[in-house]
Amino acid sequence: MSRNNQSPVTVLGLGMMGAALATAFVRNGNRTTVWNRSANKADALVAQGAVAAPGVREAIAASPVIVACVSTYEVLNELFADAADELKGKVVVNLTSGNPEDARAAAGWAERHGVRYLDGAIMAVPQMIGLPQALIFYAGPQELFAEHEELLKPLAGTGVYLGEDTGVAMVYDLGLLSLLWSSLAGYFHAVALVQSAGVSAEAFTPFAAGWIEHVISPALTQSAREIDSDSFETEVSSLDANRAAIEHLVATSRQLGLDSGLSTSIRTLIERRVAQGFGNHSLASLVEAFKQG
Repeated sequence: MSRNNQSPVTVLGLGMMGAALATAFVRNGNRTTVWNRSANKADALVAQGAVAAPGVREAIAASPVIVACVSTYEVLNELFADAADELKGKVVVNLTSGNPEDARAAAGWAERHGVRYLDGAIMAVPQMIGLPQALIFYAGPQELFAEHEELLKPLAGTGVYLGEDTGVAMVYDLGLLSLLWSSLAGYFHAVALVQSAGVSAEAFTPFAAGWIEHVISPALTQSAREIDSDSFETEVSSLDANRAAIEHLVATSRQLGLDSGLSTSIRTLIERRVAQGFGNHSLASLVEAFKQG
């Protein structure tokens, strides 16, 4: 391992994710200083070899690189405002969840106070930290990421640098979460439908998994090509055809007493594009409906 890979690091915030990050550094052999408002959360990490700092300022002073993973950007801002002098000249890698403007505002504060700043988004659960399948997005100055890429490798098998715009990591984060929530919501609605016919979720799910693998996943790649080329005309599965089909889903959901909000929302998007004269377009054309708000 390179010297940079095992350099000292401080982790601020020891919730489930913060503790997982600190554990990964400790296991890698980094001298790891930790801090949390509830001091007892550091006990397990100290037993593994971490050093618990008595306060935020002491934690920041202990290492050249500070990895922050706290509950909100508001908490982060409060902590940093109280330790601005100690942070000057340090590197902050912020892995707190928020939105793009939160990240950009934090980067602006850091620049004004002489702090070198990267923002990141963890696309993994705590149990995945340190494993090859874990993914973390990073954004900020390219030279800063290059300088500390080795240090950050113990956290995730894949660390992806996205660009200079500090907010772009949060954009990717929210994009993938949108896909997660909408996909799972569609699955849960589907299960509610089949349960009305006495079918168990376990019996239905292999067909759902096959549908995702052989129909939905290939559709993502095809849709991306259509979106990037701004070419949506199709003879395969047009908005006109899907408008007729989704009426059956909305009607059946209502007949069964199920919540039809999800399918009704999709129908509304399709109807909007059809009314605008794009009935011969593919479902990928709905990206334009989302842009219209």
